Amino acid sequence: MAKNITQKSYDDAIAWLREHGFDILEAPATQNRIFLKKLNVSAAIEKTGDGGVKVFARPGYLIGGEIAKLVDRGYQKFLRTTKTEVPATADHLAAIHQFTEELKEATGSPSLYNESLGTVTDTHVYDRIEERDKPATQRPKRPWEVKPEPAGGKRRA
Repeated sequence: MAKNITQKSYDDAIAWLREHGFDILEAPATQNRIFLKKLNVSAAIEKTGDGGVKVFARPGYLIGGEIAKLVDRGYQKFLRTTKTEVPATADHLAAIHQFTEELKEATGSPSLYNESLGTVTDTHVYDRIEERDKPATQRPKRPWEVKPEPAGGKRRA
């Protein structure tokens, strides 16, 4: 049975996050946007026009003071920043997963089944599949998309 999920207000979300041990930092030079930190994982949320809350920067592990993006290469997940890329350990993934689930509870966002099973990424970069994420107009034709050439009019007897 589906549950009714009610979106929480920005102020309610902030109060919930403080009660549950999140460090809250005001974003410099912006209003109604804050950075959250817990378990060495960080994300940013902002206040929407109707007083709700929206995730501005997805949760990621902090590496060198920067929120790392989780990248899946098919055989392993990596944490990538603008300066470095490191293999993600089970501890990294567990921290990101716990942080994400708590953030969803704080904001009143739905917790989807496939996301509750483990840590998910925005993109998957597999080592054997090239150019998969490019638009169809920019990638080469696949073998089944190429029309076969006519046999040249020769008939077999």
